[in-house]
Amino acid sequence: MTTFLLILHVLVCIFLICIVLLQSGKGAEMGAAFGGSSQTLFGSRGAATFLNKLTTVAAVLFMLTSLLLTMATTKGSSVIQNVPAEQGKALPQQLPQPIQQPASQQQPAPPAAK
Repeated sequence: MTTFLLILHVLVCIFLICIVLLQSGKGAEMGAAFGGSSQTLFGSRGAATFLNKLTTVAAVLFMLTSLLLTMATTKGSSVIQNVPAEQGKALPQQLPQPIQQPASQQQPAPPAAK
């Protein structure tokens, strides 16, 4: 199922890219709005063309396939991982042991003061 969703997702991606590239540009409508044009800020809003509706459908399909792929690939996994019991127990901290020198390297004790 994951392979089918992945192939469908790639096809929807390519279709969405082609539809967006086929649409005509809006030109300088937003820039003209600041120059005193009588149009609205983002251009005149007429009836949606066929390509606009097709773009909306392709975008919705892209989002759905993205969500379905996410759910299909993460099914059964969790952020919290199971830690084995041996690793989960905290080991007591051990204090460093003083280093003992061999008897041949030990220095004689200083003589007692009189």
